[in-house]
Amino acid sequence: MKKTVIGALTLASFGLPAMAQDNIEVTLGVLNDRSGVYADLSGEGSVVAARMAVADFDAESKGLDVEVISADHQNKPDIASNIARQWYDQDGVDAILDVPTSSTALAVADITAQANKILIDSGAGSTALTGEQCQPTTIHWTYDTAALAKGTGGAVTERGDKKWFFLTADYAFGHSLEEETMKIVEESGGEVVGSVRHPFPATDFSSFLLQAQASGADVIGLANAGGDTVNAIKQAAEFGVTQSGQSLAALLMFITDVHALGAETAQGSC
Repeated sequence: MKKTVIGALTLASFGLPAMAQDNIEVTLGVLNDRSGVYADLSGEGSVVAARMAVADFDAESKGLDVEVISADHQNKPDIASNIARQWYDQDGVDAILDVPTSSTALAVADITAQANKILIDSGAGSTALTGEQCQPTTIHWTYDTAALAKGTGGAVTERGDKKWFFLTADYAFGHSLEEETMKIVEESGGEVVGSVRHPFPATDFSSFLLQAQASGADVIGLANAGGDTVNAIKQAAEFGVTQSGQSLAALLMFITDVHALGAETAQGSC
C-alpha cells in the first residue's frame, strides 16, 4: 500500500502546473469493503496504511498537500460506481486506491477511464483488469488470478494431488480464479472432476462441501477469498474433509484468515 500511494501521488501530479507559492492539492480515495467479507484484509487497515504512506513519503516537503478519504463499496458494483462518480465529479478525488472485489473494481475502472483519473487496484484479482477490460488509467497492483493459480494450483498438482474439484464464489473474481487454476492443473497433468458455485458472500457451505466430498477429488480448490474462505474451511473441518483424505487448497489466503481460523481448524489446508 505504501508504494501504491506513492505512485498515486506521483501520477496525480503529472500535467499540473508548477505552483511555487502553494502546494498542489491531491485527494486520494480508499474505496473498499469496510463491513463485509473483505473488511479484515482491507477495510480500515488500508486507510491507515494509506495515511502512513503519505506521512512516510513526506508529501508536504515535495509540494503536495494530500488528503486521504474513504468509503465502503459493500462489494456492490453499483454502489462503487456511484461513489467513484461522486468522488471524481464533486469531491475532487485524483486517484482511487485498493478496491477489493473484482466486479466492483471493473466498474470503477470504467468510470476512472471516463474521468481520466487514476485507479491503483491492490485488492481485486481478476485478470480482466489487465486483459480484455484493461484501461489505460488502471494500475493492477499486488496479485492477480493468473499468479495465484500458478503458485498454488501448480504446486499442489505437481506434488501429486491430480484430481480437483472447485468450490467457487459466483462472481468475477471466483470465475477468473477457477478458470486460471483449471488451465494450470491440466497443464500440470491433473484433471478437474467437477465444480460448484456458491453465492457471494455465503455463510452455509454444507451442500457444496458434500458435493465436493462425493466427487472423488484429491483436492478441493477454494476459488474464493476473505470471509468465504474462512467459513468454507471451518465447515470443511466440521465435515471431516481433510481427515477423510482430501486436501483443501485455499487459492487466496491472507494472514488475517489464518488468525481467524486457528492452526487446528486450518490443518490440512494448503
